[in-house]
Amino acid sequence: MRLSRRALLAATTAAAAVPSAASASERHRQSRTGFERLAADGYSILEGQKVGIVTNPTGVTRDVHHIVDVMHTDERVNLGAVFGPEHGFRGTAQAGGSEGRYDDPATGLPVYDTYLKSGRPLADIFTTSGVDTVVFDIQDVGARFYTYIWTLYDCMEAAQLAGKRFVVLDRPNPVTGRAAQGPVLHKEFATFVGRRPISQAHGMTVAELARLFNEEFLTTPVALETVRMTGWRRSDFFDASGLPWVPPSPNMPTPDTALVYSGTCLFEGTNLSEGRGTTRPFELLGAEGIDGRWAATANELALPGVHFREAYFAPTFSKFQGKTIGGVQVHVHDRAAYDPVRTGIALLVTAKRAWSGFAWRADNWIDKLTGSTQVRTMIDAGASADEVVAGWQQELAAFRRMRREYLLYK
Repeated sequence: MRLSRRALLAATTAAAAVPSAASASERHRQSRTGFERLAADGYSILEGQKVGIVTNPTGVTRDVHHIVDVMHTDERVNLGAVFGPEHGFRGTAQAGGSEGRYDDPATGLPVYDTYLKSGRPLADIFTTSGVDTVVFDIQDVGARFYTYIWTLYDCMEAAQLAGKRFVVLDRPNPVTGRAAQGPVLHKEFATFVGRRPISQAHGMTVAELARLFNEEFLTTPVALETVRMTGWRRSDFFDASGLPWVPPSPNMPTPDTALVYSGTCLFEGTNLSEGRGTTRPFELLGAEGIDGRWAATANELALPGVHFREAYFAPTFSKFQGKTIGGVQVHVHDRAAYDPVRTGIALLVTAKRAWSGFAWRADNWIDKLTGSTQVRTMIDAGASADEVVAGWQQELAAFRRMRREYLLYK
């Protein structure tokens, strides 16, 4: 029997989508993503549907075939469109950018730009695409201000307005799903780095978040289905999954970056560099005029799971481009004990004490990142890190109670 080129490609890429049968014990331990389970089931939940997919470079199989390429060559799937988020579907844009509308050279599929679109304008894009079902598959990093979870929210809302079905393919939270941490967003501070009141480190997967968004925040729920993982435990860090790490955005190069990001991204709201333009973004922090006193002051706090090294670096872009600056490098030595949000607050407090040049960004972006004025005003008033952390515990406890109902994994 002769196979068409499309059928032959489908056979080879489908094999890539499912873990090898050669090692049953290894397969049992490894996480199987939502896409792997979807493919193994023959895409049955997409049967008879014209499908559009919201994804980016992280939407890959275990051996790094992109799922759009896999689905495009599989005759069991009618894939009709791709929707690209911030940084774009193929990942060519830097922070705050996207790829616009184009036809994908590899597949010929139309690619629509979702970045900074929501509500009726985004619903109109889904309508124009002609799809029946919108699928979401993007690797998150566990922080409220990482925009892909709000792309998820916006696409769910728009799919409901357009009368589309919505399917979320789950992937691991790379920094575990053990607990929610940090301040909860106040609704008056809602932006694209935080649409709705969740905690700064949410401790959820995208499928869990989709369930929470649908029941708690969408005015009218969308027709939602989630394809959960198998083999993933809430205590697992990314390296336990057996999955390849693909940078979800240009400044998220490794799982180590994700580990610190939900705390040190707060430095975006200051006049210090958050390490963009270095090989260790969000692990290196600094500014002109800072010396070893900051690292020494931070180390005196004896924060669990982390040490701070006096560091000097020259960012190649962003703040202090081309200038040698001083600061700290964050070294996590016990990630199970490490609290990224508390550490981020402690670094803000100690930076302000150790360096007279410390300042917030003039637009008070820190309030958008933390979700209210509380962190900024408490630090300005001389509060300690522990006092700042204590200030959000009541709201965090309420969010944790709400979150518990939507968790899918133990």
